[in-house]
Amino acid sequence: MKKIGVGIMSGTSLDGIDVAVVEINHYKENTKITTIACETILFDSEVINKIKDVIDLEKSNVQKITSLNYELAIVFSNAVIETFNKNNLDIKNIDFVASHGQTIWHQPKNENGFVKSTLQIGEGAILADRLKTTVVSNFRAADIAAGGEGAPLVSYVDKLLFYDKNKNIALHNLGGISNLTLLAKNDLVAYDTGPANMMIDYAMKKLFNQDYDYKGLCASKGNLIPEMYEEIMNLNYFKCPYPKTTGRELFGDKYTELLVNKYSKHDRYDIINTLTMVTINSVANEYKKLIDKYGRLDEIIFSGGGAHNEFVILNIKKRLVNARVSLIDEYGISSDYKEAIAFAILGNETLHKFPSNDIKATGAKKRSILGQINYYYEEWNLWNFFIIKNQQNQSIILIVMNK
Repeated sequence: MKKIGVGIMSGTSLDGIDVAVVEINHYKENTKITTIACETILFDSEVINKIKDVIDLEKSNVQKITSLNYELAIVFSNAVIETFNKNNLDIKNIDFVASHGQTIWHQPKNENGFVKSTLQIGEGAILADRLKTTVVSNFRAADIAAGGEGAPLVSYVDKLLFYDKNKNIALHNLGGISNLTLLAKNDLVAYDTGPANMMIDYAMKKLFNQDYDYKGLCASKGNLIPEMYEEIMNLNYFKCPYPKTTGRELFGDKYTELLVNKYSKHDRYDIINTLTMVTINSVANEYKKLIDKYGRLDEIIFSGGGAHNEFVILNIKKRLVNARVSLIDEYGISSDYKEAIAFAILGNETLHKFPSNDIKATGAKKRSILGQINYYYEEWNLWNFFIIKNQQNQSIILIVMNK
C-alpha cells in the first residue's frame, strides 16, 4: 500500500533542515520509492546559536537543552509546512513523518565514567500534534540499547536500494561528517571516516565570511601545511578499527578554532587546503584498507553537500583510480536529500514493525526496531443526530460529528 512519508534531517553541519516528501510502496527488499518534493529550510541564526550553545559543555545546561528540544520540534514542523506550501502539496495527505532530530551529543563508547549514549532533540510529540500525523523519531536509542553505537543507520537503506551480489559498491555521504557504507559481495561495512565539511565550513566562515567553500575553489588556491595536516591525521580516531562513529565532539568548532588560531600565520587559502586534504585523504585511506580486504571496488556513489565540492571529488578520483566515482543523482536520488529520504524509509520500516539497524555497521548485538512513535489523536464529539424515514418506512439514524 502506497504511503506519503516525510523525512526530516538536520545534520552536524547545521546548514539547514532537509525535508523530503516521498511516496513509499511496500517495505524491506520490496521497497519502492518516488521523490515528490525536497527542500532545505535554513535555520535562523538565533536557532543555530542555541544549538551550538547546548553542544558546548561550558555553555550548556539542562534548561537550555529541555527548551530547545521543544523549540526545534516547532522549527522542524514549520519546515515541513513550508515545504508543502512551496510545492503546492496538501499537508493532509501525509501518512507519517520520520525525523532524525538534531544531534547534540554522541558518545559511542563508555569513557571517563560516562556510559555510551546519544541524544537527538526535536520532540516527536510536538511534531505529531502540529502536523496532525504519526511521527517516528529518536531512531538511534534502540541500537544503543542493543549494544551498538547508534550509528550509522543509513547503511540499512543503502543495502535495500543498491546491493548487487556481483559487485563491491560503496555509498558515501559527505555531510558535516564523512561516512561510508561498503556493500561487499558477501559482507557489509559502514562507519564514519572522519570530518567532511564540518571543519572546512567553520574555517571558511572565520577566514572568508562564507558558509562553505564553493566547489572547493579556495582549497584549490592553497597549499598543504604539513605540520597542521600531520597534527590532525595523527588523531587516534583515524587509527581506530571500525565500526566507529564520530561528530562535533571531536571535529567541531572548538577544535577547528584551535587549529585556525594556531596556524594563523599561514595563508588562509593554505588552511582551507589543509583541512580539505584531511577530508580527502581520510576517505581515500579507508577505501585503500577496504580494497586490501575485499578486493576491487567497483563504484563509490557520493551524496551530501560535500559531493558538490569538485576539488574533493577530483582528488578522491586521483587516489582511487580503479573505482568508478559517481553522484547518487545519477540514480534518481538527490545528493542533498539522500539522508532525509533514507529516514523516511527507516520510518516506514518501523511502522511495519521491522528491525532496521545493521549490526555489522553499528556493532549492536541484535537487530532492533528503531525509533519511538507518537500517534496523533483527534477527538470527535457528538454534535447532533436525526431520525429519518426511507421509502420503506424504515428508521435511519443520521449522526453528525464535530471535530
